[in-house]
Amino acid sequence: MAVAFEMPLALPHPALHRADWADRFGVEGVVGPLTARQALERMTASAPNWIGRLMALRNSLVRLVGLKTARMDGFPVLAERDDEITVGFDDGHLDFRLVIRVEPALSGLNRVSIATLVDRHNALGRAYIAVITPFHKAIVARMLRSLAS
Repeated sequence: MAVAFEMPLALPHPALHRADWADRFGVEGVVGPLTARQALERMTASAPNWIGRLMALRNSLVRLVGLKTARMDGFPVLAERDDEITVGFDDGHLDFRLVIRVEPALSGLNRVSIATLVDRHNALGRAYIAVITPFHKAIVARMLRSLAS
């Protein structure tokens, strides 16, 4: 089974210049050719049920404080090229972007990465990221591994 690994990411980043929190994970050995949109679609289509249950729980909780709900397959596309797609949205507590990038290799086995960029606006945004970070890392790693299996 493929292993998702942490990758460096420099801030500021063009997808969200004001980001003050970021991470980036990748996986190698993804069979190509593959566009970034196809990678995103494959990851969301193969997401296990526990990810959907976590998102449903998240949506129930954030509704209580007036924040936007979200679906893994429903983030608005903000920018797109064949090798990179950026999705995300802005909310009162934070703005976030997911940048999915496909780096083709001559072998036909690609590297796919997901960068998460967050601009935390206030204490609620900082608290939200602190709480969800372990879940976020598990979800991103699982989605990336699904591409290389």
